[in-house]
Amino acid sequence: MNHTTTRREFLQTTGAVAAGLGLSNLALPTFAAEEKPLYRISLAEWSLHKTLFGGKMNNVDFPKATKDFGIEAVEWVNQFWKDKARDQKYLAELKQRTADVGVANVLIMIDGEGALGDPDEKDRLKAVENHHQWVEAAKYLGCHSIRVNAQSKGSFDETQKLAADGLRRLSEYGASHDINIIVENHGGLSSNGAWLAGVMKLVDMPNCGTLPDFGNFRVSGDEEYDRYKGVEELMPFAKAVSAKSHDFDAEGNETKTDYKRMMKIVVDAGYHGFVGIEYEGSKLPEPEGIAATKKLLERVRDELAG
Repeated sequence: MNHTTTRREFLQTTGAVAAGLGLSNLALPTFAAEEKPLYRISLAEWSLHKTLFGGKMNNVDFPKATKDFGIEAVEWVNQFWKDKARDQKYLAELKQRTADVGVANVLIMIDGEGALGDPDEKDRLKAVENHHQWVEAAKYLGCHSIRVNAQSKGSFDETQKLAADGLRRLSEYGASHDINIIVENHGGLSSNGAWLAGVMKLVDMPNCGTLPDFGNFRVSGDEEYDRYKGVEELMPFAKAVSAKSHDFDAEGNETKTDYKRMMKIVVDAGYHGFVGIEYEGSKLPEPEGIAATKKLLERVRDELAG
């Protein structure tokens, strides 16, 4: 919240936005400004991918949408501004938009820039180079990290070494800009917690870490890694956390993930940073799915804190 904005004004503004979205019961943060919460909540832009791809919202409007939900930080997705990483005018607008509404820039999620564990060294180095522009953009916006993928091909051990090589090279560049390079479990071997934890140990750099996602543990068509085991294996390296959600029961609980069990794993690992809402469901419209995930995260936070 902007320090120049009174609580009454904040409540009035957010209430009006919530009403406009049909979410009159949209919950606001329950902790006082002077208290330090067990964890904080951010919003992954992918939660609004249908709205964005459908042309109902522009990328530059994401910070305001985030604030309208009563959420204090944004996680950008490069798919919505792929050709703008080095557009200084555009970056300045994004930075101003976040400053205007008082939300923080946390990270940028990067896709489509090549396989950092490509078996072909030339292609692997090209992928590393392709990510440089996003490191620079993240630095300019005040983010702490870029989220990358660790695609590779080959055996378990071979792919670990290849991914570690690409990540180490990119992390060295990231370190020169004070930016973390963090890997999400995002399909294939990266969704095997033991594999990705092993890659982190091979890289062995303080600014190379993980972004555990509660739901992305499909290794292959017929193999799904245990999500609780996977998050537990990845939390020692975590610099961000993604609270994936799809559907909710009548009590407001996510139907695929026990959020209280999962968030206990997160906080027991000593993590107290931002937890990013990433709603991907289809039963609830995106605004309602985001609000339901936020409400659940807040309830679980209160239960764990109590």
